[in-house]
Amino acid sequence: MSNCFIILAAGQSKRFKSSKPKQYILYKNKPIYEHSLDRVLKSGLFKHIILVVNNRFYIKRKFPKNVKIIKGGKERSDSSYLSLKYVKNFNVKNVLIHDAARPNFSLKMLNNILSNLKKNKAVVPYINATDSIKYNFKNTTYNLLKKNALLTQTPQGFRYKDLFKIALNNRKKVQDESSLFIDRNIKVKFIKGENTNYKITFKKDIKQYKVSYGIGFDIHRLVPGRKLYLGGLKIKSNLGTLGHSDGDPVLHAITDSILGACKMGDIGQRFPDKNKKYKNIRSTILLKKVINQIKLKDYYINNLDINIITQTPKVSKFKKKMIQLISDICEIQKNQINIKGKTTEKLGLIGKEKAIACEVITSVTKYV
Repeated sequence: MSNCFIILAAGQSKRFKSSKPKQYILYKNKPIYEHSLDRVLKSGLFKHIILVVNNRFYIKRKFPKNVKIIKGGKERSDSSYLSLKYVKNFNVKNVLIHDAARPNFSLKMLNNILSNLKKNKAVVPYINATDSIKYNFKNTTYNLLKKNALLTQTPQGFRYKDLFKIALNNRKKVQDESSLFIDRNIKVKFIKGENTNYKITFKKDIKQYKVSYGIGFDIHRLVPGRKLYLGGLKIKSNLGTLGHSDGDPVLHAITDSILGACKMGDIGQRFPDKNKKYKNIRSTILLKKVINQIKLKDYYINNLDINIITQTPKVSKFKKKMIQLISDICEIQKNQINIKGKTTEKLGLIGKEKAIACEVITSVTKYV
């Protein structure tokens, strides 16, 4: 029997007050719901993953076969029930249900929940309250001790058969699935949650950020006997770019613009041409190293605007493939990349087909 992970992403996000539901808002380079989905996929712990949505219009990405997208209901409890009903098609032992609005849970939490499900029917993460809490009931206010208050989180884990049986006989609105167990005095195992696993409800819940910009420029001479790489692609040509590395002016300009936006120096400082280990190295490797470095500093790319200045070859022939490759290396969406091909109207070295240049403007976001 296998594990199943359900992501509830069918909410209307009325409190977020945006033109589209918050789960599709870009957060750290991708829609909020994709953070949960990617983390679960990366974990390798779940044979089945169910994404519950109300509008497929915002789902632009293709997912592996074990990710199934189904339509949700009007209320959260409706979406939960529909997903549990769908899971009947599979041989599932444990099911974890998660709100897409919590994009920051850890792999450690997933393992902890699954481990505790070996001896419990329901496992729920929580954090302690830090503020004073009052409880109002029928116009009477009561004090609630902070130490007795559990602020529950998702994902919440359950034995599938137990949860589905209860859900089948209960169609009333509930805040979360653990409420079904608590209302029936069925034991719930509470485990320590994570402060970083906060829920995004309002726009202010997205951490403050700063946007900065960088400019990159590179030019390489065209010579016989060298390969021609542009935007990571090997281009068939009688001439290639002269350089210490593979001489890819597009990736070099992108790298420099990213480093500039992040205030991290330039490509020459990080990969000096006096160092033999960078001789003829692919620029894809250098750019990937920089992407990994900026992630450590919590920078995320918003967009790349790229001008490739060349008399020949014609950029339009390779634009789509370049965008795909750059998207993969930089770990951003294809629609965050714009490439334009420019000539110099046969003027100068570029116009005489003796050089190729590239200029790039990059915008990045740093969450603080």
